[in-house]
Amino acid sequence: MQFLALLALTASILSAQFPGGFGRGPGRGPGGPGGPGGPGMSERKLLKDFDKDGDGKLNAAERKAARESLNRRTRPQPGPSLTPAQVKQYTNEPLYDRNTLRTLFLTFENKDWEQELADFYNSDVEVPANLTVDGKQYTGVGIHFRGMSSFMMVGEGQKRSLNLSIDYTDSKARLGGYKTLNLLNSNGDPTLLRTLLYSEIGRHYLPIAKVNYMRVVINGESWGIYVNVQQFNTDFLAEWFPSSKGPRWKTPGSPMGRAGLDYIGDDPAAYKRIYEIKTKDDPKSWAALIHLCKTLKQTPPDQLEAALKPILDIDGALKFLALEKALINSDGYWTRASDYNIFLDEKGQFHIIPHDFNEALAPAEMMGPMGPPPPGFAGPGGPGGPGGPPMGPPPMQGPRNRAPEDANLDLFAGEKDPAKPLLNKLLAVPAFRQKYLAYIRDIAQNWLVWSKLEPIVKDAQALITEDVKTDTRKLGSTEAFLKGATEETTSQGFGPFGGRPHMSLKDFVEKRRAFILKQTETHP
Repeated sequence: MQFLALLALTASILSAQFPGGFGRGPGRGPGGPGGPGGPGMSERKLLKDFDKDGDGKLNAAERKAARESLNRRTRPQPGPSLTPAQVKQYTNEPLYDRNTLRTLFLTFENKDWEQELADFYNSDVEVPANLTVDGKQYTGVGIHFRGMSSFMMVGEGQKRSLNLSIDYTDSKARLGGYKTLNLLNSNGDPTLLRTLLYSEIGRHYLPIAKVNYMRVVINGESWGIYVNVQQFNTDFLAEWFPSSKGPRWKTPGSPMGRAGLDYIGDDPAAYKRIYEIKTKDDPKSWAALIHLCKTLKQTPPDQLEAALKPILDIDGALKFLALEKALINSDGYWTRASDYNIFLDEKGQFHIIPHDFNEALAPAEMMGPMGPPPPGFAGPGGPGGPGGPPMGPPPMQGPRNRAPEDANLDLFAGEKDPAKPLLNKLLAVPAFRQKYLAYIRDIAQNWLVWSKLEPIVKDAQALITEDVKTDTRKLGSTEAFLKGATEETTSQGFGPFGGRPHMSLKDFVEKRRAFILKQTETHP
């Protein structure tokens, strides 16, 4: 995983240099690329404001005043103060009800709680805080920053994604029946709508996380709206399966596209570098996963259905692939072979479950992990693989989608990549290919319909608009939030990512529907 470490380090350095954040998303803050004082903008003129003695340069005292002014500009201003008495209290409403906006009041012991969370990022340490919600107090809730790009690409003082362990101190503690909360900063999606819509559509086809919104107040200051996404754990599994017992894995976000269920030998160590097991590290679990990968890789197409049926929910896998492609999840299996979940039920059957879909419902950002890796890359004997040299950066191939944006992603993009056998091998079976196309068409006909999605969008906006307007920590602009659902917006990024138009949700839905319906009429 050396490349991921390098990526994280690079992002961390850039974050430090560009405190307003960097990257594609619209509305980057002051000091960030494309923001006031960031790369890609004109030189900042400070002399006339701070050269008090008129000598054409700044002395020590004048530089100090200028630096203090810059610090005030680059760090977001504090949000509004809020107390429990000022917000609505809920009683029996479900935790993930779309029409509720609960407020979580977090109180940290340390004033430098943000730096403490950053220091313990990507570690096994959680920082305790007291939580008050709906008049009830929870002492010692465990908190840590979560995510990769949603952390690395966000500057200090801006909204970062949070994970809350309600049961950190009291193992029996639950909030609305749940022991874990994922509060996401909606990095890259200033509309705050894409995760919600993907979940609403996806649950008609697959087990998928529930989504709504929560307001977060930290030490008395509002940090605005977070997207509340259900955790993939036993609570989640119990809602969808007869039993929640069985191993489960998360495939962490990776630009390498290595977690595609590709068979890379029989050594579990090679798979443990790629797949993150969330249950007991049992050799039998890894043996089952390796058997699935080997079966996918080595079974001829005419024998694949019989070989897979006992060990894989084939229909569920095809729905998963169809949902990703119909809604264009640019952070998913078809492009990066990462950011999805795996569950092995008690009967020995694997289930593929969506995860992390904030980059969906928009034109494709990247065609694969820049193409398949060279032979042996990250495999046994290859760079980063067992017995191989340390991993270096992958070869940069497929370009990012540039303006003008469109919704015409091919329905079979990624199927030629042998490292993605769910696409490469399943779609080589004619019966599976036809089912896959039928699911894509069904999604387009029944859900890529703006008149059906618009009420969900309007309800969500009515619920959170006032908070978004006053949110000083948000990553996107208020304008992008208000207009992004129905109007084209322009990013404020820098370099090749800046100054280009971005398609509205409405435009995407209508164009993607038309493209899919046309393509499914002509594909064999």
